[in-house]
Amino acid sequence: MAEAYLVELVRTAGGRRKGALANWHPADLGAEVIDALVARSRIDPVAIDDVIVGCVTQAGEQAFAFGRNCVLASGLPESVPAVTIDRQCGSSQQAVQFAAQAVMSGTQDVVIAMGVESMTRVPMFSNLTLHSKEGLGIGPFSDRIAKRFGTRDFSQFKGAEMIAQKHGFDRAQLDAFALESHRRAAAATDAGAFADEIVPLAIDGGMHSRDEGIRADASLESIGAVRLLEEGGMITAANASQICDGAAGVLVVSEAALKRYNLTPRARIVTMTVTGGDPVIMLEEPIPATIKALRRAGLSIDDIDLYEVNEAFAPVPMAWLKMLDADPAQLNVNGGAIALGHPLGASGARLMTTLVNALHKRGKKYGLQTMCEGGGLANVTIVEAL
Repeated sequence: MAEAYLVELVRTAGGRRKGALANWHPADLGAEVIDALVARSRIDPVAIDDVIVGCVTQAGEQAFAFGRNCVLASGLPESVPAVTIDRQCGSSQQAVQFAAQAVMSGTQDVVIAMGVESMTRVPMFSNLTLHSKEGLGIGPFSDRIAKRFGTRDFSQFKGAEMIAQKHGFDRAQLDAFALESHRRAAAATDAGAFADEIVPLAIDGGMHSRDEGIRADASLESIGAVRLLEEGGMITAANASQICDGAAGVLVVSEAALKRYNLTPRARIVTMTVTGGDPVIMLEEPIPATIKALRRAGLSIDDIDLYEVNEAFAPVPMAWLKMLDADPAQLNVNGGAIALGHPLGASGARLMTTLVNALHKRGKKYGLQTMCEGGGLANVTIVEAL
């Protein structure tokens, strides 16, 4: 089968809710990423076969063929098509995988895979309209689904609590993991580890080029003082991912395109998979998905140099580490979503951007990325740095 190569990977710095990026229309955020990918690769914009855009909350300013609107706001010619996809938090990781599949199949040669989410301007769940049975409906979960799983309340917050309890974690452990995320993100920022991957954006008073959610002064005391989301639980806003605005993208090409356009690959796709599991506990699926991906690649966890496991909630990567017997020192080495933010549909491409960048800076070979996703889904992508 043909290979798929990652040529350029970029992202915006994360913006806190109602923060630095609050005045940016999400289509314009996407356009900035598109234009940066084209400028950095110096590829002919006409050569781009498609743009695949991950976005979770497709409502308001992120509705109406949102991916196409990102293209129309960019410098690309109107001849370049686009599509918007939703695989929940894994949307733009799935965009990368769809782009790679298109390239590997030989049907396309140059595809932009990306994600955008403005959680300030298009709040989470604002695309859901719930009604009573006497009204227009009962929301996204039908009576058949409720009967099959014994509930209509599929909650990621409850899933995170279930994982923490199942694996024997306590709040002190979750808070310690959260503190380490901030510590690593702050150290990476100070060392300039993100400088090459961030596209600076103009804001009032200057340029936005630093992830806004990092708390360099965080402590166990300050994290421990944050109230619980559920009485008797362990999850708080401090040991879960931050609401965030942002965009990220990857230029995926074929070997023929590398030669035709004189491009330099930064990584190649080794293998990719997506799996589905229990939609109630929901967030544990990265574990079996990783096992399947490693088996497909003929690799073991010991062969992987760095891993990016999305920090939707602290117990998710903690359980992954435990069950895979993986090295904590190789996980989210520059911090994760607890510190950097989780702009839903953009996070998959953000993690891939950070992963490939970290592999190069550390002189490492194999990287693995995985995300927990609503509905009990998980994507896994393994790449080789070149």
